[in-house]
Amino acid sequence: MLKTCVPDMEIVLVGVSHATAPVCLRERLAINSAHLDDALARVRQTNGHGERALHEAVILSTCNRLEIYAVASDAAAGQEAVISFLSVFRDLPADDFRGSLYCHDGASAVRHLMRVASGLESMIVGEPQVLGQVTAAYRAALAQRSVGPVLNTLFQRAILVGKPAHTETNIGQYAVSVPSVAAALAERVTGGLQGKVVLVMGAGEMGELAARTLMTRGATAIIVANRTYDRALMLARQLGGEAMTFERQLEALARADIVITTTDAPHVILTTDKVRAALTGRHDRPLVIVDIAVPRDTDPAVSEIPGVSLYDIDDLQGVASENLEARQREMPRVEAIVDEETRDFLCWFHTLSVVPTIADLRTWAESVKDAELERALRRLGHLGDHDREVVRSLAHGLVNKLLHTPTVQLKQRAIAGDGHLYAGVVRDLFDLGMRDCRVPNETKD
Repeated sequence: MLKTCVPDMEIVLVGVSHATAPVCLRERLAINSAHLDDALARVRQTNGHGERALHEAVILSTCNRLEIYAVASDAAAGQEAVISFLSVFRDLPADDFRGSLYCHDGASAVRHLMRVASGLESMIVGEPQVLGQVTAAYRAALAQRSVGPVLNTLFQRAILVGKPAHTETNIGQYAVSVPSVAAALAERVTGGLQGKVVLVMGAGEMGELAARTLMTRGATAIIVANRTYDRALMLARQLGGEAMTFERQLEALARADIVITTTDAPHVILTTDKVRAALTGRHDRPLVIVDIAVPRDTDPAVSEIPGVSLYDIDDLQGVASENLEARQREMPRVEAIVDEETRDFLCWFHTLSVVPTIADLRTWAESVKDAELERALRRLGHLGDHDREVVRSLAHGLVNKLLHTPTVQLKQRAIAGDGHLYAGVVRDLFDLGMRDCRVPNETKD
C-alpha cells in the first residue's frame, strides 16, 4: 500500500475591520495591550482531546481591525476555534459578531496579511502606521512563544513587503494617518485651529501624531493628558505644551476647545457627568471631541449634551477619502509587490510537505555512505591521510549529486500540489517508513 505524507497544517485568518463592522462592535472585540499576553496564551485552546486546536497564533488588534492569524490542522476547525476563543475571551455570543467576520485560509490568508502590512487594507490607504502595528503584533507573539516556523516566516516576509511598498512606491507620499485625519476633521468643524486650546488624551504613538499635526495646523495651545505623568511631560515639552495626569482631566476639559482621545483604556474615560461638569462656566463655548480610540474613550451619550460635538473613528472616512485618487494610482505597483511575495511564500510553504521525506532520504543516504566508506577505507589501509580525505570527499560529493535532482523534483511537485504523493512513492521505494509530517521544531509551551 502506498504511504503518503501530508502536512498537518493550514494557515487561517479570522478578522473584523472598519470595512465589515462599526466601531460599536469593533470595540467589543478589541484586545488591548494590557490583555494581549493573556489572549495569546489562551487562543491556542485544546480541541477537547488534549491537543492544541491551533499550533501557532498572532493577534493583530488596532483601532480599525482585529485579526487573528493561526496555523491549524484543519482550516474550518481552526477558524471555528478562533471564533469560539473570541466569544469566550470577550464574553460575547458568537452570533453577535459572526456576520461581521471575514475568514480566509491558505493563499487568501497570506495575501491578506501582505496587503494589510502594505497599507492596502487600511481605512486610509497607504498609511504607514499599520506596518509598525503588524511588527508589534509579531513581536508580542514571538515573546509569548505563540509563533512557530510558519507564522514566523510569514510575518517576517509581510514586514519586509510593507517596507518597499512604502519606500519604493509613492503610495505613502499621498497618505495620511488616522491622527492627522482627526486633526483635519477638528479643524474643519471648528473653522480653524488658530486661537484654539487642544487637549490630547494619551501620549502614545497616536497621541503624539495627533498633537504634532494639530500644532502644525495652527493650534495655539496643547495640553497632553496621560495616565503616566512623565510620558505626558516628555511629549508636552517637545511641543511647548502643558502636561497633566488623568486626575486633572476636568480642569483640562474646562479649558479645551478641542479634545482628541487616543488612549488604550479598556473602559470609558469621558463620561457624561464629567463632560457636563467641565462645561459649567464655559459661557456657551462649544466643545469638539474626536475619539479615535478603540474601545472608545467617550460615552456615546456625550453627543446628546448641548454644545458638544462628538466624532468617533468611523466619522473619519469622509476626510480620509481626500487624496484617495492619487493613492489609488500607486496601488497597482504595491499589488505587484504583494503578489510576488505571496507567491514566494507559498512556494516555501508548500515545500514543507516534502521536507520530512527529503530529510529522511538524506539521512538514509548518509548512513549508507558512511557504512560503505568505512568498509572501503579499512580495505585501503595503506592510504595516507590526504588520500583518505580525497576518498571521503568523493563519497560526499556523489551523495550530494545523486540527491540533488530528486530533492529539486520533490519540491517542485510540492509547489504543484501533489508533493505528498511523490513523497509517499520515495518513502516506499527507499523503505523510509512513516513519520510525523508537521513542520519540525514547532514552538511548544
